[in-house]
Amino acid sequence: MRTFKHLSLEEREILYGGLRENLSLRTIARRLGRNHTTVARELAANSRSLLGNPKSTREYIPCKAHKRAERRAADQRRKAPLKEPLIFLYVRKHLREDGWSPETIAGRLPIDHPGKKIDDETIYRYIYKGSMKHYKYWQYLTIARRKRMKKYGRRIHRDGKIPGSISIDLRPKEVDLRSSLGHWETDNVVGKTTDKSVLSVTVERMIRLTLMSKLKNRTAAVKTEALVKRLIAFPKEARQTITTDNGTENSYHREITKQLQMNIFFCHAYHSWEKGTVENTNGRIRRYIPKGASIDTFSEEQIAAIEYKLNHTPRKCLGFLTPYEKMMEVLQKT
Repeated sequence: MRTFKHLSLEEREILYGGLRENLSLRTIARRLGRNHTTVARELAANSRSLLGNPKSTREYIPCKAHKRAERRAADQRRKAPLKEPLIFLYVRKHLREDGWSPETIAGRLPIDHPGKKIDDETIYRYIYKGSMKHYKYWQYLTIARRKRMKKYGRRIHRDGKIPGSISIDLRPKEVDLRSSLGHWETDNVVGKTTDKSVLSVTVERMIRLTLMSKLKNRTAAVKTEALVKRLIAFPKEARQTITTDNGTENSYHREITKQLQMNIFFCHAYHSWEKGTVENTNGRIRRYIPKGASIDTFSEEQIAAIEYKLNHTPRKCLGFLTPYEKMMEVLQKT
């Protein structure tokens, strides 16, 4: 491991004295207790050409060499903000402990520490830099890939429908704008195929508030009961529409509409992007419940802790506020 340390002003003065005595670099290095390559690098970096001619004799003045080295180090720190202790510790903490994405960290930093900033691309480069790979910071990203990959979307177009369902084509256009409270999306997250239990995930489109419930099975009756139990606690103004897919667990949609007084709209079959808010949230949940992990092994308390984590994580789409903070902001306005 390299343990290189820059020369002090005193060492630079000893170096200057050795040059005045016409000593060799190896002899000077022995006086300093340094390697001769360190002395050579110091002269190459901090000597100045006489008369501005690079090919002329170079002079070495200790005080000027010291100032030049300090200035270069300061410039380097300013150009590499991740090296600033406060920013480095902030990035590392929220990446490792909170599971925030680099984009979220970069956006939230100016809020928590006014005047400080960093680009999310800088964080990505730091994570995937060759010398940093042994820290395995990539494993804390949403999709824990060892190498950076381009994003590609699936293109599957099929048709399917639940009896009596209302197409998303008939959903009010204002829902797309995310300008009013009360429009939700819901979906189920499955663990192992052999699991009896699944996870019901319901997200509000405007403030991204997430509701999670562990279901004992995949039947429509259990899904309906959980959905009604969670949403009935909200005022009528916050219960306007629900968007879901064509899974059989949504077969009792008329009962949900009856109890919650909410219109339910169904996506086109295999068009998961039409309920992109909950799909994005499912991806976030996979940080805590990876694909293939058994949901049967997660307790109600653990599910509640994940829900709390999601609702207290800053989001770029909310101006880097958390869903709870955004909810308080909306409630204060109303």
